[in-house]
Amino acid sequence: MARLRAQDQGVRSGCDPDVRGRRARDRGPMPRFVIHHRHGQADCGVVFTAFRGFASPLRHSLALASCPTGGHEIWWTVTADDAAAALRLLPHYVAERSTATRVEQVHIP
Repeated sequence: MARLRAQDQGVRSGCDPDVRGRRARDRGPMPRFVIHHRHGQADCGVVFTAFRGFASPLRHSLALASCPTGGHEIWWTVTADDAAAALRLLPHYVAERSTATRVEQVHIP
């Protein structure tokens, strides 16, 4: 059996990958949304209770909220494919009273 030299074994460093075109199909970063929810003072407890038993990455996370200061609004920053997908991160009761706005970071001169 012939012995292979190390330089003859496998693909050399820097060669093209086996699957061409994959990088061209990458979508880039996932879109970012700010979800804004507004409710009345009487509904504050209902909104927070709606998350119980609802599987969401937003559950047990931090959010900006004006409830403690009397404003009764909540804001989340999320990544999702589109606005509808962002709202699906919320329980139905909360989502139907919320909006999702696509945002991007910008440099303020």
